[in-house]
Amino acid sequence: MPLIRIERRTHLPAAEAWRRLTTWENHARHVPFTAITVTTAPPTRVGTRFTARTGTGRAGFDDPMEVVRWEPPAAGRPGRCRVEKRGRVVLGWAEAEVVPAGGGSLAVWREEVRMRGLPRLLDPPTAWAARLLFDRVVTGLLRER
Repeated sequence: MPLIRIERRTHLPAAEAWRRLTTWENHARHVPFTAITVTTAPPTRVGTRFTARTGTGRAGFDDPMEVVRWEPPAAGRPGRCRVEKRGRVVLGWAEAEVVPAGGGSLAVWREEVRMRGLPRLLDPPTAWAARLLFDRVVTGLLRER
């Protein structure tokens, strides 16, 4: 599976960067033709489930995910979250880490993603496309007001 890593330094305090990266519904603003629905009651925690629906009308697919690690930043400690993809089309996991750093924070997004049925030969272009997409998502979320 292709592994991608996106790092962004931000002036935002760690708690605010964390909130922005882990408000799942907001990710859809940066992914074309995608809507995200959280299917469990707030607050986010281990066991929270949500689905990203990508496509238009009946042409599309669901990417159901579940939070399996949830450690918000606190008292100078980094925040760490891991989401596992539970779908029929998209496989893998995503991790967000937010580290307090010099009056702001460092946000790190790691994702290992694979499309079911695609041969390993297509891992490099899949990683390239995922890197472009998640760079856009992380950058956009951290710049929002």
